[in-house]
Amino acid sequence: MGTTTDLSLGDRFRRGSETALAEMYRVYSRSLFSLALSLLGDRELAAEAVQLSFIRAWRAALTFDPDRELQPWLYSIARRAATDVWRRERRHLTTTPLDETHPTPEPPSDLFSQVRQALIGLPREERDVLLLSYFEGFTHKQIADRLGIPAGTVHSRAVRAKRLLAKALESH
Repeated sequence: MGTTTDLSLGDRFRRGSETALAEMYRVYSRSLFSLALSLLGDRELAAEAVQLSFIRAWRAALTFDPDRELQPWLYSIARRAATDVWRRERRHLTTTPLDETHPTPEPPSDLFSQVRQALIGLPREERDVLLLSYFEGFTHKQIADRLGIPAGTVHSRAVRAKRLLAKALESH
């Protein structure tokens, strides 16, 4: 058995090497970003898709066949991640219109208007967690699975979002 340096990048990755993952990121992240950007047309969403791609690749490391090329495998993961990000964004936009271009069906109460404005003012990541939790009824685990982030991150974002929302509403 050879040393780690004797093993291919794909094989080291499959064996759970974090340095191989870092090397993969260094080698492939730009091309995956270009792919995601061409599919999504938005730099922030493309960056999110790349991050999701590497998370999914890491979780699926044991399924990678080191006799095959790494790049096509990563590209297929990135295409699916970009599609998932696009679907999430599209669904989010069609189910929860929060900008001023979408009129509300009835005149909002003053409190409703304040809450709506406070939600709009939240950072997107925190707002997404709140919307999925309170308006869509997802659990933190379901949100984590949907967004491709750890459940602890969902919890942190939810706590931060509630704090920011409360602060914004106090100032009104």
